[in-house]
Amino acid sequence: MSGHSKWKNIQHRKGRQDAAKANAFTKISREIYMAARNGGGDPNTNFRLKVAIQKAKEVNMPNDNIERTIKKATGEIEGVTYEEITYEGYAPGGVAVMVDTLTDNRNRTAAEMRHIFSRHGGNLGESGCVSFLFQRKGQILIDREEEEVDEEAVMLAAIDAGAEDVEVEEDEITVYTEPDLLEKVREGLENAGIPISSAEVTMVPTTTVKVAGEEAEKVLKLIDRLEESDDVQNVYANFEIDDEEMERLN
Repeated sequence: MSGHSKWKNIQHRKGRQDAAKANAFTKISREIYMAARNGGGDPNTNFRLKVAIQKAKEVNMPNDNIERTIKKATGEIEGVTYEEITYEGYAPGGVAVMVDTLTDNRNRTAAEMRHIFSRHGGNLGESGCVSFLFQRKGQILIDREEEEVDEEAVMLAAIDAGAEDVEVEEDEITVYTEPDLLEKVREGLENAGIPISSAEVTMVPTTTVKVAGEEAEKVLKLIDRLEESDDVQNVYANFEIDDEEMERLN
């Protein structure tokens, strides 16, 4: 697993996301908006919208908020217009970083991204400078700290449902799929009685860069600051940090 995925899971288990629920609502609302605008308002025929709605339910977003956002996206009621922009660059240590944003003001967002990268020892690059280092995949996380999970049962259920790969670690299991098979594999795992902590389409690094000490600390500060931005939906990075170092920094 990439270091960044590990870092996000530690944040989740320690409740850091709960403290930013309002921020989570904003980000998920924008994701629902773009999914509905690009693919229509029916989650049965719009997979991206279905995944976004599932994320909204995981953070207990009210159904009224979800429905209102979809109606804004499909033009049934007036609302702000957003556009998707992906920024690419490097964190300290040569770590590749991709940032997905949804914004109603591209000039404001570009200036903020440039400022965050520069202030935290990184460099904002040109489009395409690091995207070749990532692959789009479905990712399902199973937390082994909350309850006991049968490793073999997960593997069998995942493979039967069409999963591409399964990574087993002491505290979690990660199942990777082709993006269009994410929902099928998720349902297969749930039908097998396996508890799922999250499921999403993400960018998985094909190579990683190991960082430690002060360099690792700078990388995590940059990632944290990017994720705090209201305009940022997702941040992907290809760093690797040893477990002991990760716990110390956390």
